[in-house]
This record gives sequence, structure tokens and C-alpha cells, in this order.
Amino acid sequence: MKTLTVIVLLIFAFNELWAQPASYHGVVRDKQTGEPLAGAMIVAGSENVLSRNDGRFVLKNTNGTTQSLIVSMTGYQTDTIAITSPHKILVVVLERLPKLLTDVVVTGTMKTVQKTASPVPVEVYTPQFFRKNPTPSIFDALQLVNGVRPQLNCNVCNTGDIHINGLEGPYTMVLIDGMPIVSSLSSVYGLSGIPNSLVERIEVVKGPASSLYGSEAIGGLINVITKNPLKAPLLAIDVNTTTWKESNIDVAVKFRPLKNTVALLGINYFNFTNRVDKNDDHFTDVTLQNRIALFNKYSFGRRNDRVANFAVRYVYEDRWGGDVRWSKAFRGGDSLYGESIYTSRIEAIGNYQLPTAEKLLFSYSFNKHSQRSFYGTVPFNALQHVAFGQLTWDKTLGRHDLLAGAVFRYTSYDDNTTATFDTLTKRNKPDHTPLPGFLVQDELTLNGGHTLLAGLRWDHHPIHGHIFTPRVAWKWTATPNDIIRLNAGTGFRVVNIFTEDHAALTGARAVVIKETLQPERSYNVNVNYVKKIYTAACWLNIDASIWYTHFTNRIIPDYLTNPNQIIYDNLKGYSLSKGASVNIEFGFTQSLRGHIGATFQDVVIVNKDASGSKERKRQLLTEKWSGNWSVSYTFPKGGWSVDYTGNIYGPMLLPLLSELDPRRPTSPVWSIQNIQITKKLKKGIEWYGGIKNLLNWTPARNNPFLIARSHDPFDKKVGYLPDGSIDPAPPNGDPNPYKLTFDPNYVYAPNQGLRGFIGVRLTINQ
Repeated sequence: MKTLTVIVLLIFAFNELWAQPASYHGVVRDKQTGEPLAGAMIVAGSENVLSRNDGRFVLKNTNGTTQSLIVSMTGYQTDTIAITSPHKILVVVLERLPKLLTDVVVTGTMKTVQKTASPVPVEVYTPQFFRKNPTPSIFDALQLVNGVRPQLNCNVCNTGDIHINGLEGPYTMVLIDGMPIVSSLSSVYGLSGIPNSLVERIEVVKGPASSLYGSEAIGGLINVITKNPLKAPLLAIDVNTTTWKESNIDVAVKFRPLKNTVALLGINYFNFTNRVDKNDDHFTDVTLQNRIALFNKYSFGRRNDRVANFAVRYVYEDRWGGDVRWSKAFRGGDSLYGESIYTSRIEAIGNYQLPTAEKLLFSYSFNKHSQRSFYGTVPFNALQHVAFGQLTWDKTLGRHDLLAGAVFRYTSYDDNTTATFDTLTKRNKPDHTPLPGFLVQDELTLNGGHTLLAGLRWDHHPIHGHIFTPRVAWKWTATPNDIIRLNAGTGFRVVNIFTEDHAALTGARAVVIKETLQPERSYNVNVNYVKKIYTAACWLNIDASIWYTHFTNRIIPDYLTNPNQIIYDNLKGYSLSKGASVNIEFGFTQSLRGHIGATFQDVVIVNKDASGSKERKRQLLTEKWSGNWSVSYTFPKGGWSVDYTGNIYGPMLLPLLSELDPRRPTSPVWSIQNIQITKKLKKGIEWYGGIKNLLNWTPARNNPFLIARSHDPFDKKVGYLPDGSIDPAPPNGDPNPYKLTFDPNYVYAPNQGLRGFIGVRLTINQ
């Protein structure tokens, strides 16, 4: 009996042990390089995990009956691995797909599609691309993108915008998760307040996109897509500093506040308080900044995988530039010159898929932007509220992929300039602009690899009335490795000078607006060709485009007619932007990879003079050609990698004060190049360091000065002759042989020379 009892107990114990969950350990590696792959998705039945930074993973809750694992990762072929024993460490080797083959884009059509399937050419850039040259903001990071140039607009406060194909910043719409969150007032400073740790990818569309996104998308758009909390690492930290004493901290944390809710919190802090004056003009070479940005995004689990996301962002920045002796005690005074800007901004964005049989998605955003600033003695205080709502219907009917939507955007704007001043009542009159719209789009799949897209958007402006912006696109997939796209469309933009053009507020020039400004319109056509070449030893992607854009009613500041004025008026003629660009990406099995890009463009203004004759001239601050590159090599062993990046720009016309101005009328050919070394350690840690601006190039080279009359920024010593012209030898004894006034707007490139940097990253995926 005792023997039987023991046998029964042993059987029960054996069954209990047999029923215990089996744990599977494994590692995911790149087939070509052998490097561990972080973030690969491993699925076993109902359980799924992500591989850690060292490529390892553990499945703990399987019941021992699982026969296989499915392993997938963006950019690699999905593999199914048979399980032979739970005690054996599984080594999963994934084969890399051709570059960008599986990139997903949403910007071109407001639909999630593969990049190769989109009839609209969209460029996609990941955080790994921008890590080749680490920067504290997206504004600086975009210098690596071909045809995109971060442009500084002032030597004192370093305000900036993004040029696409030679067009100024106001022609570029900036989106966050598809929402027009960066409004005109914040376009000057808003790009510096997005935590890099939360960026999933950046999508760039070159050319008008107003048929989908409305005003401001007249020249192109940049869509900053943040990470999905479900797929984000548990913790990501990036800390770096430079020899100029710039410090940047980026932190992202994933957590679960509720059972079916995953949240991602991002914090960015940037500090630069080191007064540097290497060109000896007694003004700061780089604006001092103290900025903090918080971003919190929530993803809600719902039935049938319906979408529900909500995010909120807060940005506060205190920046100033000017006389190196300046302090806040001099803010707004005329003793020491300084440009001081306090920016406070809060945003909310989200989307919610309605619980209906039809696919209806409601997207919304709200932002409040407050700016309190002084440009010398000139105050500029502004407050803007923008509310946005959009309901879209997505439907597939046979070969037709339909999208329709109703849009409403409401903007409230108030400042202390003439932009919101009623000259009749002599009272302040804030601007309230409701802008309803409707869009419709049909993407038709035809035989022979052809796709045809047609779209139309209608907007109603309270002053300018009905505005229609149609577009059409055609894509032909001649072979799996040859794609041709043809796009044509229109765009429009309603202008607010004081929120978009920093020159209207700084310096001593008077602002002259000749008449009521009409909306700018554009008509664009571009052709895009993509060629993919694969061999056993390497892959090569060629992406080439040519474009032609015709503008009417364009508003361009005139600096040349009167050196004491900036004159704004709609062109009586037209403006043209035409050119060609090519991006070449390559990679070798020996871990050598990179890209080379080049853009050739001609941006001209054709206007009529007093006699009616046409005058043709190049646009200021626009290069005829540019190029950029990045080359990276990953060593097979040791976790070491090297990145060499750079860009080069051709000459551009610069804004001089007069024919006597001794500064160069055109910029030289200039280049900024960088090198970085990265070392990957265990447990998700890596450190990096290098040198920025290897050539130590600054715009002060071969120029007598950058800021005109920096010793007299309030023009107290400028004398005038009876005819109103500037006296070259005034009685006060301050010679002015070039007949200049204070002017900080002669700027076209960063005024920051060679500097070293070092940083460390920590990533924990589980």
C-alpha cells in the first residue's frame, strides 16, 4: 500500500512538473553582420515579446505545446522557427530586406501604406538616420535631409525655419502625428521643442499638399510621427554635451496607468548659457537657451483593434542673444542690446476611431502659444489659440480606395502690432479665423501596375472666400524595382507677416505693407523615379525627382528698394521654383552603408516695374545647388561603428543694406562636416563622441563683420543729411563710410565653429 501511495504521489508530482509553463530563451541576430537586433517581435501563440538591446528574449508563459515562434522586424524578412526543446537557446537569424522596402508612410494620402505603394513620393527618415549626427532638436537634425535646409534668420536670437527646395519656412507645414500642431506663430521656435526620444520617424513631402492639409502646405510638409507606446522601449535615456558647454537630456519612459492603457512619457531639457564671441563683435555668436519640453502619449486598447490615442505636449523656452554684457535688467531698454524671448506652449492631439461598421476616424488638436519678447526696445507679445478637428471616412470599393473628410480649423490670434489693430476705432482687434473645409480623394488601382489618384479640397476663408485645391497623381510600377510617379497639384497660403518673418520685428528697418495682402497660390508638377538594384554583395536605391512650381500673389520682403524699410506686397508678376534632386542609398555586406544626395534648383522672382516691364531676379538666401552625405561603417566585432556626415551648399544672394555695404553680396561655397564614433556595450548601453564642423567653417570667414554697426545697435550715432540719406561723417564724430544702420539679418548659416561632443545612451526594452 505504501509503495502504491508513493507511486501515485510521484505520478502527481510528475504531472505537476510537466504542466509547469516552459520558458524559451533565444537571441535574434542580423544574418549578414551577426549583430544582435533590438526590438524584434517574437510571437508564440497568444504571447509576444520584444528582443532586448542585446538581441535576447525570454518567453515565460507558454504551456509547452507551442511548436513554433514567429519572429518579425521592420526591414527584415519574417521567419518562423520550429521549437525542438524549451531548454535549448534559440538563435534566430533574420535576413535583411532591401533598404526601405517595408517602410510605412501615411503623409502622402492620409492612409497607412507601404512607401512603394504610395502614389505620392514620401521620404522617410528614422531616428537611427539622425543619430549619425546627434543634435538637440529636430530643427538641427534636418540638415541631413537632401533638399531640406534649416535656415537661421537672425544673428542675434537665432530664430529659424525649414526651407524645402529653396522655399522659405512659412511654405513648409510641420505636423505632429498628422496634426497641424506647429502653427505660424510657433514655426519660429516650435521645431526646437519636440523630444527626440519620442520620434518614430519623420516623413517629408516636397511640393504642395494643400489638397489634404490646407493652408501652409504650399511648398511641402514635414510630419513628425511619435512612437506607438505599445512598441516603445521601457526606458530610453540619451545624455550629451559639447565643448561649447551645450547640454541635452532626453528621457522616454513607458508605463501602464490602466489595464488597457499604455503611456509614454518623454522629457527633454536643453541648456546653453555659455557666452561665446569668437568673431569679436561683442555680440553672442550663438543664442543662449534654457528649454524644457514634456510629452505624454496614451494608447488605449479597444475592441476590434480600433484606434484611440491621446497626447499632450508642453514647451517652455527662455532664449536671448545680443551684447555679451547683457542681462535681464536691460530687457527692453536702450543701454545694452538684447533680443529676449519667453515662449510657453501647450498642445493636445489625439484620434478616435468611431465604433461603427464604417471606418470613421476623428482626429483633433488644440494648442495655445504665448510669446513675450523684446527685440531691443521693440516689444512683441502674442497669444495664439488653434483648434482643429477632422472626421475622415476610409472605404475600399473594388479597385477604388476612397477617402473623404470634413475639416474645421479655428485660429484666434492677438499681438501688440498693427496686425491686430483697428485703425478706425483705434483699439486692439484680435483676429478670429474659422476655416471650414471638405476633402475627397479616390485612389484607383488599374491593370499593368498603374495607380491613379485624384483629390480635391475646398476651404472657405472669411475674407478670401472659397478656395479650391485639386491634385492628381499617377504611379506606374514598371517592375518591382522600377517605379515612376507623376504628381500635379495646387496650394494656397494665408500670410501673417509678424508671426512668420522675424526681420519685421528686429533691427531698425520700418515695416511697410503696401496693400491688403491676398492669399498666395501655387501650381506644381513633379516627376519621381525610383530604381532599386540588388546583388549578392550590395544593394543600391536611386530616388530622383524633377519639379516645377509656379506661384502667384507671392509675398516677398523687399530689402533693397529702401535700406531703412522692409516692403511687403503681393507680386505683380509671378515666382518660379524648378529643379532636380537625386538620393542614392547604398549598403554592402561588410557593414558599409550610406547615402549621397544632391539638389539643383532655380528659384526666381519675375515682377513688373513701374513701366510694366518684367524684371527677373534670383530669390535671396536660396542656393542654386546643395548636397549632403553620410557614410557609416560597423566593425564586425567589438560593437564599434563610425559615421561621417556632411553637407555642402552653393552660393546664395545675401541681403545687403546698400551698394556700399562691405559684406559679401553672395555667400561662398560652404560645407559643414562631422564625424562620430559609437561603442555598443552590454545591457543596452552605448556611448558616442566626435567632432562637429571639422572644417571650423563660419559665415564670419572672409567677411569684415556679420552684424552691421553692432557697436551702435540703437542707431543713436547714425546721422542723416537733409535729403534723408545717411551722413557718412556725422557731427558726433562716429564715421559711417558705408552708410549703414544696425542690421542683424545678414545670416545664412550657423555661426558655430569646430566643437567636440560626447554622450551616452541607455535603452531597456523590457
